[in-house]
Amino acid sequence: MSDFNPFAGASQIAEDIRTRKTTARDVLEAYLDRVERFNPTLNAIICSDSESARQRADELDKLGLEGLWQGPLHGVPMTIKESYNVAGMPTTWGMPDLKDNIADSDAISVARLKAAGVNLFGKTNVPLLLSDWQSFNDIYGVTSHPWNKTLSPGGSSGGSAAALASGMTGLEAGSDIGASIRNPAHYCGVFGHKPSYGVITPRGYMIPEVLTYADISVVGPLARTAKDLKITLDVMAGPDETEGVAWHLKLPSATKHRLGDFKVAVMLSEPSSDVDQEMVDVLQALIDKLAAAGATIDDTARPDIDWSRAHELYILLLRAATSSRMAPDIIEAQKKEAETLNPDDKSYYARMLRANSMSHSEWLRLDNERAHLRRRWADFFREYDLLLCPAAASAAQPHDHEGERWTRTVTVNDKEVLATDQLFWAGISGVVYLPSTIAPAGFTRSKLPVGIQIIGPNYGDHTCIEFAHLIEEEFGGFVPPPGYD
Repeated sequence: MSDFNPFAGASQIAEDIRTRKTTARDVLEAYLDRVERFNPTLNAIICSDSESARQRADELDKLGLEGLWQGPLHGVPMTIKESYNVAGMPTTWGMPDLKDNIADSDAISVARLKAAGVNLFGKTNVPLLLSDWQSFNDIYGVTSHPWNKTLSPGGSSGGSAAALASGMTGLEAGSDIGASIRNPAHYCGVFGHKPSYGVITPRGYMIPEVLTYADISVVGPLARTAKDLKITLDVMAGPDETEGVAWHLKLPSATKHRLGDFKVAVMLSEPSSDVDQEMVDVLQALIDKLAAAGATIDDTARPDIDWSRAHELYILLLRAATSSRMAPDIIEAQKKEAETLNPDDKSYYARMLRANSMSHSEWLRLDNERAHLRRRWADFFREYDLLLCPAAASAAQPHDHEGERWTRTVTVNDKEVLATDQLFWAGISGVVYLPSTIAPAGFTRSKLPVGIQIIGPNYGDHTCIEFAHLIEEEFGGFVPPPGYD
C-alpha cells in the first residue's frame, strides 16, 4: 500500500474502506508492517494478536462486500491501553504478580468499539498501577517518545499516545485520573479527551476482582483528529448493563461552530505550578490567533475558587481513590506515619499519607467541599463557554525511573521542581468531574509538541471537542514526527 497514509484519522480510514479505496486487510497489514519497523525502538505496543486481527479484517471485508457496514469505525485497526480487558490478552496494569492474567472477556468499552467496527490488534504500555507520567514497568519495559527517544511519552496512557503519534495504529483509548489521557496527548502532539465523570462506564477496566468504580477516574479516547475523538466518545459512552436498565445517556450537542461565537477564559499561569516559558509562548501564540479569529478572550476571568485549596483537595481525593489498590497493612503503616507529620506539612508526600489513611467521615467532608466547588464552576460556565489552560508544567521530559514519583523533579524555567507539582493542571477539571480536551497547539523552540487543555462545563464534552476541531481546522492539528515515513 504505497499510497496509504498511516497518519490519517480513523474516520478517514473507515471512509476509504467504505468507498473501496482500500480494504480492512490491507490497512491492517500496513500498520502491522509499521509496528515491526518502529516498535522495537519505541516499545509502545507491548502485545498483539496479528492472526486474530487478520481473520477479523477478512470478516469485515466480507461484510463490506455485502453492504453490511458494522459501524462508523468499520475496519479501523486499533490498539488500546493495557489496562482494558480484551479477551485473550493480558491485563496486568504493569504489576508483575499479574503477568499471567489473561482476560476472558472484553471491557464494555472494548465491546462497543468492536461493535462499531474497529479491528483491535494490540495493547499499549503503561506504568506500574497507572501511577506515573512515564510509561515503564518490570513486565514490558520502557516506552519512549516518538520525537525524541531520550524523553518520556507521558503516562499513564503513554504507550497509547506514542503508538498514535508514530503512525502504528489508527485509534486509541486510555484512562485519566491524574491527566493520564491529557498528559501523553500533550507530550506527543495528539488529541485526547477526558470525559465528564460517569459518561463512559469503566466496567471491565479494573484490576481482577475489583468491581467498584473509582472516584475521579474516567476512560476515554485518544486520536489524531478531533473528529475521531467525537466519534469514539459517542461509541464508548453510556452506562453499564445494570444501570442501563433504568437510564440512558444523551450528551448535549455543541451549539457553537465558529470560533467567533465562543467566549473563553484563559489561565496560563498559577503559583501552585509554574509553567515553562517555552510552552507558555506556544500557548499564548495560539490564544492570540483565537482572538484574531474572533473568539472573545478573557485573561482574568476565573471561577470563585481558592486554587491552592482546590489543588490540595484534589490530591487528597485522588490519593484516597487510588488507596483502594493498597494492602491493609501498608495503609495501617501509612496511617501511623501520617500521625507523626507536622500539621503544617503541605508536601505532596504528606498529603498522600493523610489521604491513603483518612477516615470515611473525613472523605465525606471533603466530598461536600468538592460539591461547593462544582457549583462555583457551574456558575462560571453560565458566563463563559470554556477555560483554556496548560495540561502540564512543560513539554516532554527526560526518562527518570529512580526513586519514587514524589521525589523526582522536572526542569521548568531552568529550575528543578517536584514533578508532582504539575498535578495542579490535572486537578483543575479532574477533582470536579469536568470534561477536558487536549488539542495540539504547536511546538516549542526545542521542537517538542505542546497541547492546550480545553475545559468545559459538566457534560459539555461535545463543546470541548468542537472547539478542538475548530482549532484544528483554522490553525492545524496533529503533525507527524520526523523519521516515521
